[in-house]
Amino acid sequence: MIEEGPPVICYSPMQSGLLTDNFTAEHVTKLAQDDWRRQPPEFQEPRLSRNLALRDALRPIAQRHATTVSALAVAWTIAWPGVTGAIVGARSRSQVDGWIGAATLELTNADLEEISAAIVRTGVGAGPTRSQSQHSKENERSAKRV
Repeated sequence: MIEEGPPVICYSPMQSGLLTDNFTAEHVTKLAQDDWRRQPPEFQEPRLSRNLALRDALRPIAQRHATTVSALAVAWTIAWPGVTGAIVGARSRSQVDGWIGAATLELTNADLEEISAAIVRTGVGAGPTRSQSQHSKENERSAKRV
């Protein structure tokens, strides 16, 4: 039996809207004055531009899977070993439609590598961009297909 660590539930895999298809720098300027997103560094320059560059780098991967950047961000989050769920939010039904497909989206090793490279290239975030277990799981799946 493989021993697993405690389950992990991630909060805000779409980074409070930054990793969605429609978020723009202009959107930040139109947020209500009391919107909490006006304050964090992730929504201010230079980090805002980096976050949006990551979103733009994720678009081709999402398009290959016929899905949204939102769904891709959530799928990447739940692809991490030990992650059992992700807390995502929505202000409308259409926003839910944008990420609900993440539950069935299967990312390939190439997808995970491309996402990892985009994170490094854009300079967003901190910490690992890919776990060793993700490498191992994809190698196991590839071996089973042969």
